[in-house]
Amino acid sequence: MYGQLVPVGGGDPIPLLQKKLTVGRRESCDIVLRFANVSGKHCELAVDDGYWFVKDLGSRNGTKVNGLRITKRKRLDPGDTITIAKHKYEVKYSPIDDLDAVGTPPPEHEPVRDMLSEGLLERAGLKKRRM
Repeated sequence: MYGQLVPVGGGDPIPLLQKKLTVGRRESCDIVLRFANVSGKHCELAVDDGYWFVKDLGSRNGTKVNGLRITKRKRLDPGDTITIAKHKYEVKYSPIDDLDAVGTPPPEHEPVRDMLSEGLLERAGLKKRRM
């Protein structure tokens, strides 16, 4: 086990059994949350350099970390709260013991892209890049 999500307010912890997990309402997700306000494929959890990261997958009701909505991939530190739609979970894991982290933590967010190197439609994800 690589950690767990503990429901805030009570409930059974959700074990993090793989280093990459999809979370959503669909049965094909690794972690299935059977709530109407959770998207079919809501977010993705993945380990990078010994730390968990979350990325929203274009969900309708959003993903938050410590109360702030995320738009890019965000690092989850032990004790952080992740909100999937309106459902809150405390993230519990040990970077060193559970995930063999070494050295300083990786950057909290993905590197910022050069905004002028691509068009507005590409940045919005509406147009594919030309090769």
